[in-house]
This record gives sequence, C-alpha cells and structure tokens, in this order.
Amino acid sequence: MNEQRIAVITDTGTDTPADFVAAHDVRVVPLRINYSDGSTYESGVDITPGELVARLADEVPSTSLPSPMRIQETFEAARRDGYVGAVFVAISSGLSATYETVGMVARQMEAEGFPVVVVDTRSIGVAAGLVVMEAVRQVEAGMPLSSLGSVLAAVSERTHVFFSVQNLDFLHKGGRITDAAWRLGSMLNIKPVFTCDASGKYVVAKKARGWKRALDEEVRLAVAAARGQERVRLAVCSYDDEATLDRLEERLRSEVGAVSEVVEVLRSGISADLLVHTGPSLAGVAVMGC
Repeated sequence: MNEQRIAVITDTGTDTPADFVAAHDVRVVPLRINYSDGSTYESGVDITPGELVARLADEVPSTSLPSPMRIQETFEAARRDGYVGAVFVAISSGLSATYETVGMVARQMEAEGFPVVVVDTRSIGVAAGLVVMEAVRQVEAGMPLSSLGSVLAAVSERTHVFFSVQNLDFLHKGGRITDAAWRLGSMLNIKPVFTCDASGKYVVAKKARGWKRALDEEVRLAVAAARGQERVRLAVCSYDDEATLDRLEERLRSEVGAVSEVVEVLRSGISADLLVHTGPSLAGVAVMGC
C-alpha cells in the first residue's frame, strides 16, 4: 500500500504491463504519433498498437514526446487525488527528450510545493517497465522520495534489454541504423541484436545470421547479464507472436535459472509509439538484477 502518497508516473515508452499499471495506480503519460496529414494521436489513448500496425503499409508516421502541458496536467491530477509528491520513470534520455522535458516541468512543480524525482532508465520498452515496477515496490515498502532517485538509478544500471527485428526497414527509416547496416543486413540476412549502452542509446550487442540465431543470441546475452546476480526478474516482449514468447520464456527460465534465481518472467506487448520505430516483427528480452 502506498501510505506515503507518492505517485509513480511513467510514459508509454516503458511498456509497463497494463495489469500492473491498473493495480498500482501508475499514471502513464502518452507519447505522440504524428501523420503527414497533420493528425496527431496519443499512444494508447486514441490509437492502439493494432491500429498503428494496420496503417504502416500506407505510412510510417513520426513520434514526438508528450507536451509539457500534458505532463503538468498529469502531475496536477495526482496532487488533486491526494498524492504529495511523485517519481517519474522515463524512457531513455538517449532516445527521447521526454526525460529533459519532464525535468523542466518537475522543477516548476517543486516550486509550487509538489516535489518530483525524475529517473532516466537509460533503457526502453519492458526493460524500462521493470524499473517502473521496482519504483512501485520501493514506494510501497516506504522508501522516502529523497532516496528514490539514487536507488532507481542503481536499479537502472542492473537492467538490460536485448531485442532484434526480422525487418530492419523501420529502424532504418527512423534513423536508428545506418544505410550501410541496413543494406548489409537485408542482403545477407544478418539480424543485429540491439541493446542500450550506458548513455541509453541503441548499440549492436551481437550480429546473427537469421532470425532463429538472433533469438539464440538474445538468450545468451540475458544469461551473461544475469550471471553474478543472486536473483533476477525477466521479461519477454513481442507485438503478437505468442509462440516466440513461449519459446523465449521457456529458455530463459531454464538457462538464466542455471546461473541466477528467477523471481518471475513477465510478458509485454509493444506500445504504438515504439512500433513506429521497430515495426511489428520485434522480439526481445529484459533482465533486471534484484
């Protein structure tokens, strides 16, 4: 129970599981999806992942961060609901300006007597969602707001994401990979496995020839990340490939379980705003040392 009345807030780029969000009153600020006809949608509010994917054949839209007004409204709504402060857990500052914008609004809220701690996960998707969930656990366990920043920064350093896509076109169109990497990967069926580096930017962790080997590499990287951790929380994510999620979860429980105690394995979809940049063929895993 959140007896301290500290609100936990995040953005849609963290892919925090919806049932957890609902159960713990996590407030979610949506990133925006913008089409060339001038229409703008809020991810998860007035456009779903399925609706986004259905339109990809006609246009790959752009994304933008939440407006400062939308962020401020979320803080103010939390204050009206009886919260006395907030922690905002943000998508990587290396991939989005959301963290900086939230920080700007947070300083204004603090001046008005509503303290806010802003955490840069330096990660994305369900890996960042694992940090959101840990923020909730810490708040509900009584961790004071003044300590949350340093505690969650350490948690973020112990959290890793590894993902690959069958189709590199979306990462290329979004500027996430170079022309040379896109051409080479497409011609030779090379599937890079991406992660986020210490600055929170995408880097290639491994390269594999073919999709099956890319998934094999994801599992191997997860095992390496878990080694040395006494306990870990794991997550698997995909747009709609339950069979791949089943296989990944089974292997993670077995192979990561051989080097560290697996507390749980979560499953996550992918938000509409992230699908813009990856397309629907992504499958990934996340590891968080407990």
